[in-house]
Amino acid sequence: MAWLFLTVAILTEVAGTLSLRMAARGRPRWYAAVAAGYLVAFTCLSLALAEGMALGVAYGIWSASGVALTALAGRLLFREPFTWVTAVGVALIVGGVLLIELGALPA
Repeated sequence: MAWLFLTVAILTEVAGTLSLRMAARGRPRWYAAVAAGYLVAFTCLSLALAEGMALGVAYGIWSASGVALTALAGRLLFREPFTWVTAVGVALIVGGVLLIELGALPA
């Protein structure tokens, strides 16, 4: 169940962030979706932790996935740039999280 909660947390955080982009473009009704997205995201993240997922694992995966998905969605939905430099940055974030998680494993 922890992985399901984490997946929902990631997806709703990305949805909340994309909604924030819409609200910032002069559509204040989207702020309700921002609040709902973040509320569900943090609730699901806490439920993943309550199910026994380690904080470093949950937060690392949540943040790296959120950055990667938001950057890709920003490109697709808002035509924001996604250059090779951006791609390298996303890869470094994902790689860094993987290294942190591997470093936390018992030897």
